[in-house]
Amino acid sequence: MRLSFGDCVADFDARLLYVAGRPVHLEPKALRLLELLIAARPRALSKQELQDELWPRTYVTTRSLARLAADLRKALDDRGEAPRYIRTVHRHGYAFCAEASDGGSDGRVRLTLLWADRAIPLREGENLLGREREAVACIDVTSVSRRHARIVVHGDRATLEDLGSKNGTFLGGDPVVAPRGLADGDRIRIGTVELTFRREAGGTSTETLAR
Repeated sequence: MRLSFGDCVADFDARLLYVAGRPVHLEPKALRLLELLIAARPRALSKQELQDELWPRTYVTTRSLARLAADLRKALDDRGEAPRYIRTVHRHGYAFCAEASDGGSDGRVRLTLLWADRAIPLREGENLLGREREAVACIDVTSVSRRHARIVVHGDRATLEDLGSKNGTFLGGDPVVAPRGLADGDRIRIGTVELTFRREAGGTSTETLAR
C-alpha cells in the first residue's frame, strides 16, 4: 500500500518513507505506528491499542510509545503543538489528522532510480546525482564526483546529463557526452556505482533489485 499526504509518501509494502521527495530513515516500529494511525483515521487510537499492536505480549511503559511518536514526528517534520499529521489526544492516545490519498492508483507515471536496496523517486526538474548533500541520490563513494550527473524530469520524460565528472557517466555502457533520454529499465553508471531507471504507470509497484 502506497499513500500520499502533504509532501510525504509512505510505501508500506516496501517499508519506505519519502519526505519532499527524499527517502527518510525510520525504524520499523515507527513506520508501523504511522500505518496503524493512517488505517484508523479519523479515529484516535488509545495508548493501549497501540501498545498491543506494536509490542504484543510484551510489557512496555507509555514512555516507549511517546518516544516512538516523537521519532515519527521528527521524520515527518511535524510538531506536537501544531500538528499537521500526528495529533496527540490528551490522556487517550494519538490520531492521524491529515488527508491521505492512494499513491498507487492515481494513473500518473512515476519515475524512480533503483540503487542497491533503495528506490529513489525523481521529482519534476533537476535531480542531482553525486556526493553533494542536496543530491536526490547522495552517493558517498570516492569514484563519484560531488556534482557528478543530473536527471532532468519534464512530465513523464527524463534526460540524463553528465556534469563534467572525473570518472564519467555511462548509459547502457556508452559514455554520456550529451543529454540522453531515458527509458524504463535503462542501466546508468556513475563512477563505479550502478543504478537502474524505472518508468512506471500508477498502480504498479517498484521492483527492488538484489544486491
